[in-house]
Amino acid sequence: MKNILVTGGCGFIGSNFVRYWLSNHSDRIVVLDKLTYAGRRENLDDLWSDARLSLVVGDIADGDLVRRVCREQGVTTVVNFAAETHVDQSILGPLVFTDTNVRGTHVLLEVARELNLRFHHISTDEVYGHIPDGHQSVEPDSLAPRSPYSASKAAADQLVQAYFITYGLPVTITRGANNVGPYQYPEKVVPLFATNALLGEPLPVYGDGGQMRDYAHVLDHCTGIEAVLQHGRLGEVYNVGTGREMTNMEMVEIVLDTLGASRDLIRHVADRPGHDRRYSMNVDKLRALGWQPRFDPREAVAEATRWYAENRAWWEPIRSGEFRAYYERQYAERLARANS
Repeated sequence: MKNILVTGGCGFIGSNFVRYWLSNHSDRIVVLDKLTYAGRRENLDDLWSDARLSLVVGDIADGDLVRRVCREQGVTTVVNFAAETHVDQSILGPLVFTDTNVRGTHVLLEVARELNLRFHHISTDEVYGHIPDGHQSVEPDSLAPRSPYSASKAAADQLVQAYFITYGLPVTITRGANNVGPYQYPEKVVPLFATNALLGEPLPVYGDGGQMRDYAHVLDHCTGIEAVLQHGRLGEVYNVGTGREMTNMEMVEIVLDTLGASRDLIRHVADRPGHDRRYSMNVDKLRALGWQPRFDPREAVAEATRWYAENRAWWEPIRSGEFRAYYERQYAERLARANS
């Protein structure tokens, strides 16, 4: 039995990973989470009674705390989900992304180096930047981030790889596509559009909605991480997605059709600065480990949408709280112009 430190384990992908791992393994998990707006203790409320799961509230950039937790809990493996993740938020306030995504990851790497821990890092397809038609990103491709968020994640990736090359730290990285599924904070596009539709509010689609994305179910990222932890080659990066993409307009239509909502709710609004037009990843390297996605992009979006329809008690308090101020700041003027 291993003792695994899951940083950001109360967030979207992290909490789904904790659920998956406890259901399929006997290991102990220590969650280290700062409990920011998107990291919610409630995401694991039904699991805190499990003796194999514990929570430490704190910041991954606090080296003394991380070191103490790893020593006291006998941690052998770190799986790092902790990050600021939303591109729009990174445009509004970029410095916090550097603090958490770059410095925080660096602190974790230093502790892992001191204590000789296995280190797995969660990254994103956005580090590759805009992908031209006819190409799918493969792991050796150059990184070309175009937002403060993706730049911070690219910097973290390079630190992780540098620690493997320089110190021989046993590391791996997964770069996930646009993950969707349960417990995703509604600033992200699928839960935003699903909850807006359920409330009868307009869906603010950036630009023409022709941006191409690979929408992958979060469970498939969890099983991808499992495959890499068990069979991946140290020092390597693995893309995790479906290998197929759709336009954002197709995603919107799936959300509305799943809910039986009117397409009259669609509003095309001013695009965000530097919005990458297309992401697309080749996932053959991960498939070679015996992994396969369970959901195609259409199924992933529909399954996620149904979860929000069936779990209003989870998201309604969020939508009525501090989220509203962010939403007004981000979309009120855009929607007003779209309606004028």
